[in-house]
Amino acid sequence: MSTDFSRRRLLAAGAGAALAGAAAVPASAASGPRTSGAALFGVREERRSLDELYEAAVAEGGKLVLYQGGDVDSQAAAVRTAWATAFPEVELTVVVDYSKYHDVRVDNQLATGTLVPDVVQLQTLQDFTRWKRQGKLLAYKPAGFSEVHKGFKDPDGAWTALMVIAFSFMYDIQAVGTDAPKTAADLVDARWKNAIASSYPNDDDAVLYLYSLYQRTYGWDWVAAFAAQQPQFARGTNTPGAAVTSKQKIIGVGGSGSAVSTSTTLKWVLPDEAPFMAWGQRAAILKQAAHPAAAKLYMNWQLSEARQKAAFNGWSVREDITPNARLKPVWDFPNAHVDGFPTFMEDRAGIERLKQTFALYFGEVKGDPSPGWLGLHPGR
Repeated sequence: MSTDFSRRRLLAAGAGAALAGAAAVPASAASGPRTSGAALFGVREERRSLDELYEAAVAEGGKLVLYQGGDVDSQAAAVRTAWATAFPEVELTVVVDYSKYHDVRVDNQLATGTLVPDVVQLQTLQDFTRWKRQGKLLAYKPAGFSEVHKGFKDPDGAWTALMVIAFSFMYDIQAVGTDAPKTAADLVDARWKNAIASSYPNDDDAVLYLYSLYQRTYGWDWVAAFAAQQPQFARGTNTPGAAVTSKQKIIGVGGSGSAVSTSTTLKWVLPDEAPFMAWGQRAAILKQAAHPAAAKLYMNWQLSEARQKAAFNGWSVREDITPNARLKPVWDFPNAHVDGFPTFMEDRAGIERLKQTFALYFGEVKGDPSPGWLGLHPGR
């Protein structure tokens, strides 16, 4: 390919940061020694360049379908734009939906021989370990795999986390004044009654984990006191931030954000010691994918140095890349619980009990899902 094209592609690769939604991820908080990029557990790390992978994807047919966990379709806008600029001859279709619908959708498609996506990028971490056991994932190690934090990848290459997502609470900087809440313990102050928006913890497992950390730290009395604040609950982890940004509420709980944001209106809280939660959003190529070459291009592109450096929240899944010098790697925050969320997600019976317990305090989930109802085969 031409030098001009290569330069344009490399510049575009770093443009913008793709927000994943909703929402999943790390298995250990400890960063072990890095492994060689040569044959790891029988699968060699990709050695082809992005240009070479692009050529293969074009020759394959120039199409790629991604099922992305998230809350609203617009969360895929950045990745669509950056991809179209970098790889204009490969058409990318991104379908955004709650991960808990995408995973069963994929299961049903596989069972009926109607698979749509090539890549799944979801918060439901337990599905990746299950799909690996069932032999449904393609063992593949994109370039840079050896640099990925060990808790953010499967050692056999069945899946790789491509981005870090973190959940905490946020607030309107001007509205809170000089005495801003520093931890979730502060949210039960009488000042914040009727001033809080939250995504349902009994609807989204990552929000559920965040609330479980709050409960473990502050007790069930805190949960009762928080419920007495009469928070406004809604479906979609985008809704707390939207409520704060639109001035409907002052505080939002259970949404993603950036500790290095330069916003003068909204602050996403990264506590010093109090709990928040973070994970690496896992992605994998399905073994029956119709466009495996394009899928490999996507995995390599998202894990590339340019894309990782452009991470909106200042965190990379790679140990050799620091997107923002002001922020240490997420696995170096003990209060991020990056090792706890994957274990939590594997305990489905425990999750169901916890959901129903929180429903006793906050009520049952109400409303349509924020992405809408997408049916069996979106993206086809």
